[in-house]
Order: sequence, then structure tokens, then C-alpha cells
Amino acid sequence: MQQAMPARAPAHLWIVGILSLLWSCFGAYDYVMSHMRDTHYIASAMPGVDPNAALAWMDAFPMYAKAGWGLGVWGGLLGAILLLIRSRYAVWAFAVSMIGIVLSIGWQIAAAPRLAGAEGAMYTVMPWLIIVLGLFLLWYSWTMERKSVLR
Repeated sequence: MQQAMPARAPAHLWIVGILSLLWSCFGAYDYVMSHMRDTHYIASAMPGVDPNAALAWMDAFPMYAKAGWGLGVWGGLLGAILLLIRSRYAVWAFAVSMIGIVLSIGWQIAAAPRLAGAEGAMYTVMPWLIIVLGLFLLWYSWTMERKSVLR
């Protein structure tokens, strides 16, 4: 009886995997520094916003948005690692990440009070970029799993 050989990893898997790992590492760094309440980091990450006001704004997140932030960040980082080692569980990790993105970014877009000084493209484009990249990584990992590239 013949065993099915897994498909050879295409070059784009490594490109997407490495870029998603870098993107996720930035998200993890942002999460850790924000939760460490580093006002110097927050001032540099959120130009035009008072760091203490930003911390108060983050403290006011409902519990589901806070949990979503963690799921989005750590699910994405795990998904990127699993994608690079060609594990089919990358799909599940990116799905968890996407659920977290919907909970956290969804609340920020739909219900969060406006943060004073948060103006410009970074504050309007970045949430949508996170959603689009999360959807892309979920779709990409699912497609690679369907093509038997992930084991």
C-alpha cells in the first residue's frame, strides 16, 4: 500500500510564515509592553495621545475585549510558528486569533469611546489592517492544509 507523501512546501509558505512571525512578534511586543504599562512605549506607539489616558482607555475595555486581545495576539504568534513547522494546527491557531481579533478590534471599532488625540491614518487604518491580515492568514493556512502542505 502506498503512503501519501505530503506536498513539498512552496516558497510562498516560507515568505508568508516569516512575515506572519515578524508581524506577530510585533503584536506580542505591543501586548507585553502595554500590559507592563510602559508609558514611554505607549507614548511612542500612540503619537498624539497622553500615555496615561491611553492606559485608562485600555483599562476600560470590557473583559471580552481584553480576552480577545490576548487570543488575537498569542493565537497569531502560535499560528505563525505552526505554519513554519508545517503543522495543520496552524489553521486552528489562526482561527482562535481571528475570534480574538473580532472580539477586541470589533469592540474598538463599534463601541469604544473615542480616545483624545487618536487621529490620523494609524488609528483608522490599523484596526482594519489587523482584520484583513487575520483573515488572510486564516484563509492561507486553511488553503495550505487543504493542499496537504501542512501535516
